[in-house]
Amino acid sequence: MEGGNSPNLQLQQLPLATAAVSVQPHTDSFSYKENLIGALLAIFGHLVISIALNLQKYSHIRLAGSKDTRAYFKTKTWWCGLFLLVLGELGVFSSYAFAPLSLIVPLSAVSVIASAIIGMIFIKEKWKPKDFLRRYVLSFVGCGLAIVGTYLLITFGPNSHEKMTGENITRHLVSWPFLLYMLVEIVIFCLLLYFYKEKNANYIVVILLLVALLGSMTVVTVKAVAGMIVVSIQGNLQLDYPIFYIMLVCMIATTIFQATFLAQASQLYDSSQIASIGYILSTTVAITADHKRTKGADYKNRNLT
Repeated sequence: MEGGNSPNLQLQQLPLATAAVSVQPHTDSFSYKENLIGALLAIFGHLVISIALNLQKYSHIRLAGSKDTRAYFKTKTWWCGLFLLVLGELGVFSSYAFAPLSLIVPLSAVSVIASAIIGMIFIKEKWKPKDFLRRYVLSFVGCGLAIVGTYLLITFGPNSHEKMTGENITRHLVSWPFLLYMLVEIVIFCLLLYFYKEKNANYIVVILLLVALLGSMTVVTVKAVAGMIVVSIQGNLQLDYPIFYIMLVCMIATTIFQATFLAQASQLYDSSQIASIGYILSTTVAITADHKRTKGADYKNRNLT
């Protein structure tokens, strides 16, 4: 009897196993599409932001070199740059709703590359080919590596997608690894702020570390706010959770303070130094914060089970 029943059991179990296997490729392809949409939105946003910043800079340079006494905010070029800046920021904001932070944050390298190229177009410097390559060989190597890295991130980036509901976000934020990380980050931020304000430590690394620490909170809150808005649009209302408004206030506050520190840094140092060093520090701190957030929730889930 046992020998006769075993083939039937195998035949009954076969369709179930086949069905279970067939679902996984669909899920992976859907995750890849979400990653691709998020990456394209981020790349578009950073490109537009680069154009916007260079347009505004061009309006300042043109006013400084002319006899025009108008204020910069009364020129069409500056307002065009502001419109493009808002459009680019909306693109970057939307990208966080589709793809993980570990994929979106490094794509800000697109802004560094675009700013360098667009800046050369606006400045209109002329170089002989040999002098140009000798002067910018490291820049071209860096841009090439950034482009390759962007392709690898989009193709092989993380496919883990979690619904950003109020319960999930709260579970992430109250996990002890993330709380411990936030405590360390707050202590470091206060120490750097003390040396910057009281000891006049106006070093570029100090200022951009302050920006990076604030930026890590900004990207976490942006991810939460954008994700909850998307879930609400899909029919599961999340705007009645208090955590949404807490994240919204934190996002606005950290963004304003980031802009303040960046404005102070731009008065003391060259924009190319700010872009390159800021990219390295901001990317490192932001990915670390997101890693602690997700790992903290995993740790808490293991304890509950």
